[in-house]
Amino acid sequence: MQVAIALFPRNTALDAIGPYEVLQRIPSIDVVFVGHRHGEVRSDNGMLGLTVDATFDEVTKPDVLVFPGGIGTRTLVGDSDVLDWIRDVHRNTVFTTSVCTGSLMLAAAGLLTGLTAATHWRATELLESFGALYTADRVVEHLPQRIITAAGVSSGIDMALRLVELLVGAEAAKASQLMIEYDPQPPFDAGAVEKASDATLQLALEYYGHRA
Repeated sequence: MQVAIALFPRNTALDAIGPYEVLQRIPSIDVVFVGHRHGEVRSDNGMLGLTVDATFDEVTKPDVLVFPGGIGTRTLVGDSDVLDWIRDVHRNTVFTTSVCTGSLMLAAAGLLTGLTAATHWRATELLESFGALYTADRVVEHLPQRIITAAGVSSGIDMALRLVELLVGAEAAKASQLMIEYDPQPPFDAGAVEKASDATLQLALEYYGHRA
C-alpha cells in the first residue's frame, strides 16, 4: 500500500513527519514523499530540510494521500498543476487526507465543498472561502467521500493512527502508537484556542508575526 505525503517549500515539518512516523511502522505501508521536483525543500522557518523522492507526475495512483500544511500552502492554493494532481489522484485513493492547512489544498481542489473540515485555527476564514465548513474538531471524517482532515500540526498523529485502524485494523494502530510511545501528557493545557489565555494567544500571534 502506497502512501504519498506531499512536500513543498515552507511546509510545517511535523504535519508531514507525524503521520510518517505512524504509517511507516506498518510493514504493508510504503511511504513516498512527493513534490514538484526531486531534492530538498525547506520548512516554514527555513531551518529544516526534507527530501522529495518522487515528483507529482511520477506518483499517479497512491492508495492514500496526506497533504500537510504550512505557510507555503497560501501560495500553493493557486498552483493549478498541484490542484489538478490532487483531483486526479483522489479518483483512485482509498483515503485523501490533510493535516493543518493542508486542508486548504483539498478545499481549493474542490474536494471539501459543503463538507465540514479541520484546519489550523488561523486559517478558518480562508478554508471557508473555498467552500468548506470549518469545525474545531481535531479529526474530521467523511468516509463515504474518502476524506479525512486533521487540525493543527500535532493532530496529524491522531489522524494517522485512525488511518491505520481503517486500513489495517485497530491492533495495528495500537501497535504503531506503542512503537512511537505516543502517550501525550503535556505539562500545559493550552493546545486549543478555547483553552488558551488571552496572554498566551497574543504571544502566539506575536511569534507568528516573526515568521511571516
